[in-house]
Amino acid sequence: MAKPVTAFTCTACGASQRKWAGRCDACGAWNTIIEEAPLSQGPGRGLGTLKGRAIPLSGLDTADTPPPRAMSGIQEFDRVLGGGLVPGSAILVGGDPGIGKSTLLLQATAAFARTGQNAIYISGEEASAQVRLRAQRLGLGDAPVRLGAETALRDILTTLDAERPDVAIIDSIQTLWSDQIEAAPGSVAQVRASAHELVTFAKRRGTAVILVGHVTKEGQIAGPRVVEHMVDTVLYFEGERGHQFRILRAHKNRFGPADEIGVFEMTGGGLAEVGNPSALFLSERGQPVTGSAVFAGIEGTRPVLTEIQALVAPSTLASPRRTVVGLDSGRVSTILAVLEARCGIPFAGLDVFLNVAGGMRVSEPAADLAIAGALLSAREDVSLPPEAVLFGEISLSGALRPVSQAENRLKEAQKLGFSRAILPEPQKGDGISGMRIDRIADLTAFVGETFGAG
Repeated sequence: MAKPVTAFTCTACGASQRKWAGRCDACGAWNTIIEEAPLSQGPGRGLGTLKGRAIPLSGLDTADTPPPRAMSGIQEFDRVLGGGLVPGSAILVGGDPGIGKSTLLLQATAAFARTGQNAIYISGEEASAQVRLRAQRLGLGDAPVRLGAETALRDILTTLDAERPDVAIIDSIQTLWSDQIEAAPGSVAQVRASAHELVTFAKRRGTAVILVGHVTKEGQIAGPRVVEHMVDTVLYFEGERGHQFRILRAHKNRFGPADEIGVFEMTGGGLAEVGNPSALFLSERGQPVTGSAVFAGIEGTRPVLTEIQALVAPSTLASPRRTVVGLDSGRVSTILAVLEARCGIPFAGLDVFLNVAGGMRVSEPAADLAIAGALLSAREDVSLPPEAVLFGEISLSGALRPVSQAENRLKEAQKLGFSRAILPEPQKGDGISGMRIDRIADLTAFVGETFGAG
C-alpha cells in the first residue's frame, strides 16, 4: 500500500508544495508553509466502498417558485442585489479602507431590521460601543439591530445558530479565526475555513449572510480566490476619497445581473442613494469647453451618462506622459495609435491626460468614440457640440462598430436634455423621435465632419 503524501501549503498565497521550506517559491513569503493532512486512501476508505444516500434528481422542466426576497427599502442597494436579499444567500462585499463599507452595511442592516427582519451585526474590528456611536451619528440609534463584537468563529456560529437571524453581517472575514486551524487570523487558511463555515451555515439555516472583505493594493479582495467562488454574490464598493460619490458594483450575482451598479453620495449623515446618477455626474457641466465629451454608457441594466475629459499639452519629456483615470489605459493607447495610423493625427511629443468626471470607471468598448472625441477636441482646441452624446466601438482599421442597447442609451440622453447623438452605422434601435442622429461609418469621417479635417 502506498503511503499518503503529506502536502505543505503556503498560508499567504495557497500554493502547494511537496516538502517544507522556509520560503514559499510562489509568493516569496517567509515562514508561511504549514503541513496539511492528506485524505485517507487506505482500504475500505475510498468513496467507492462507502454507501451514501441517493440524491433526489429532477428534470429541467420542473417548475420551481422563485426565491422570496427581502427588500431593505434602499433602492440602490436592492437593485445591485438583483431585486432584494435572497434568504440563505452568501454575499461578499469588498472595498478600499475607509470607503464606507461598514457605514453602508450598518444602514442596510438597520433598514432590514425596520422592515421586520431579524438582523444581527457582528463586528470583529470594532467594539459594540463604537458601532453604537456610528449608528447614533447616522440617525439609526432606534433601529432594532442586535450588535455583537467577536472574532472566534465557533462562538459566532453558536450565536447565529441559537438566534436564527434573517440577516447576519460579519465585519470582517479577515478578522475571524477558527480554533481548528493553526494559522493567524487573516491568513489564507483561516479566511478559507471561516468563509466555508459561514456559507454552509447560510445554506443550512436559510440566513442571508453578508461578509465584509478587505482588498489588496491591486483592488482585489484579499484572501484565496476560492472565497469568491463560494459565495453567491460579490460586490465591490468603489469611489475616490476626493469625491463624494460611491458606487456599489456587482461583479458576480447568482440571483441577478452582474455589473449592476448602485450610486450613493457620502454626506454628513451617511450614504444617501442617488436615483438619477446621470444627472449627478453631469451636474457640474457648464458652458462648452474643449476636451469634453458626454458618453452614453450602460452599467448593468441601467444607462448612465458620464463626462470624459481630456487634456493634451506639449511635452518637455523624451517620453510623453499618458495619465488615465477611470479608463483602461491599454484601450486609450490603442485609440491613440488608430488616430495616428488611420487618420494621420499624431500625438507624439504631447502629454495626454484623460479622466472620467465624478470618479466613475468606464470599461465597455462603447466608450471608444467618446474618448477619441475628447482627445481630438483637446488637441484641435475645438469644442464638441454641447447637445450631443457619443458612443461606438473603434476597430483597429478605424471603422466604427455598433454597440448594444442603443435605444436605452438615447432615451437616457433625451431625458437629460440632449438633442443630438453621434454613433456608428448601422445601429439597431436608434430611432428616437426628437433627436438628431448622426451616423458615422469610420473614424476618418468622424474627424472630417466634426472637426473639419480629414
